[in-house]
Amino acid sequence: MRATWKPHEKHGTLTKQSDLPDSVYAFPKERKEPLTDARHVRNAIARFDQVEDVSDAERDLAFANIKKAAKHYGIELTEKSWHDLGVKPQSGTNKRKRTAGRKRPAAKSTLRKKTGGRKKTGASKKTPSR
Repeated sequence: MRATWKPHEKHGTLTKQSDLPDSVYAFPKERKEPLTDARHVRNAIARFDQVEDVSDAERDLAFANIKKAAKHYGIELTEKSWHDLGVKPQSGTNKRKRTAGRKRPAAKSTLRKKTGGRKKTGASKKTPSR
């Protein structure tokens, strides 16, 4: 598949994701996984299997775009196919199943420990017994 990715030359602060052209995304039709710098390319590689609602043809295009962007930004990509990236796409139902059995962390207590009715201060010291 022929890559459609092109480096994004506009520098400065972007106000919205919509300021980016379609050619900057790994999945240009869906505008998913922007490839604007090396950090974003690494992130797209790591999260490739988490992208949902895309066809195999779109994954082929996205992998070609990631390969082209990785080469541009000097990132070594050892995978030869998108099939080598992660396992399978994650779905919301699977995510719920995985987290259903987890215990939730206990809420942090806002109560202070009792100090026997007296407020402890750094100035009060024990007097030695005689």
